[in-house]
Amino acid sequence: MRRVTPAPTLITSAQRALRLLEAAAQHPTGATAKQLARDTGLALGTTYHLLRTLVHDQYLERREGRYRTGPAVSGLSVENRLDGPEAGRIRLDRVLGRIAHELNAAVHYARYKDGEVELVAARAAPGAATVDPANFRIAAHAHASGKTLLALLSAEERRAHLARHPMVPFTPYTLREPSQLPLLPGPGPQRAAPITQYQEYQLGVVGAAVPIVLGSDLAAVAVALPASQAHRLTAVAEQLRARVGEDLATAAFGV
Repeated sequence: MRRVTPAPTLITSAQRALRLLEAAAQHPTGATAKQLARDTGLALGTTYHLLRTLVHDQYLERREGRYRTGPAVSGLSVENRLDGPEAGRIRLDRVLGRIAHELNAAVHYARYKDGEVELVAARAAPGAATVDPANFRIAAHAHASGKTLLALLSAEERRAHLARHPMVPFTPYTLREPSQLPLLPGPGPQRAAPITQYQEYQLGVVGAAVPIVLGSDLAAVAVALPASQAHRLTAVAEQLRARVGEDLATAAFGV
C-alpha cells in the first residue's frame, strides 16, 4: 500500500500576513488598507487587524493613511549580509521604531564618544518630530539626552565638556549655570528618575531621557513630545525607563 504523506499544517493568519506584505511591496509609494484588501481578497476588518500587527513589528510603515514595507523587511536580507555597525544600526532603528510606536512619542538614541555627545539614531511618531540635529552636539546642556550624558560624567569630565561647549541659550528656558545641571548616582543610574527638559532646546518641544550604561560606555535614550502634550511626559518617561532592557542595550552598543 502506498503511504500517503499528510498535508502540512498551515497557519492561515501567517499566510494572510505574508500576502499583505507581498501586496504592499508592489506599491513603493504605499497603498491604503482598502486597496490592500482588494489586492489580497481579504476582508477589510481582517486586513486592518493584520496591518496593525505588521506596523507594530515594523514589517510595514503607515504614513498618511498609506502602508508600505518597513525596516524589518529590509533587515531580513540586509542584516544577514552585514556585520558590525551597519547591522547594529538596523537593529537599533528597529527597536527605536517599536518604542516610538508603543509610546506614541518621538525617540532618539545618543552616546558620549571621544568627548562629544553624538546623535546616533532617531525615530519620529505621529505628531512628534524627531530631535533637531542642527545643534545637538554643542547643546548637551539643553536637551534631555545630553543632560543625562553630562550627569553620568565625572565632575572633571563635565567641566572639560562645558569648557569646549559653553552653556549658551537656545531658548529663554535653557539652563545657563553648571550648578543647575542634574546629576545621577554612580551606582545604578538607571534606577534614578528620568531627566527632563521643557522647551530648553527647542521651543514647543519637551523631552525626557534615561541612561544606558555598559562598563565605560555611556548612552541615553530619549523621548520628545510637543509642548501641548507636556502633561504626558512623566508617564511616557516612566514607560521608557521600564522599556529599556536587554534588547535596547544590545542594539545600542552594537552600533
